[in-house]
Amino acid sequence: MGYQPTRNRVRNRPKTAQQDNIDKQILFLHQAMGEKLIANHDYLTQVAETIQARYECGQMRQGAYLFWSSLLEYVEQPVLFMATLLEDSPQITQYRRQTPLVGILTEEERQKVLDQLTF
Repeated sequence: MGYQPTRNRVRNRPKTAQQDNIDKQILFLHQAMGEKLIANHDYLTQVAETIQARYECGQMRQGAYLFWSSLLEYVEQPVLFMATLLEDSPQITQYRRQTPLVGILTEEERQKVLDQLTF
């Protein structure tokens, strides 16, 4: 079919064990962040501001912007919120790699999550 842009070729490559481990860490961190966000809605404004700022300065594409913005609307529906946040799809995995859920976990909480992982 001819030349494919590098981005598409890289995206279609099988993941390495290291990439799988990173995605697993990110997934578990998102579980903890999601649970904390559901329990404490005080973080919603911070997350919404991060989403908006990243989008406006070009650090977030429209698809990610729509995903994260829409997801925040479901925080009152914890089962749906968590199922969507932790969805096992390549697109959501990619969104989690550039999460706007920064600053929700303390360093101690983050380290505790990572210490519980086994590979």
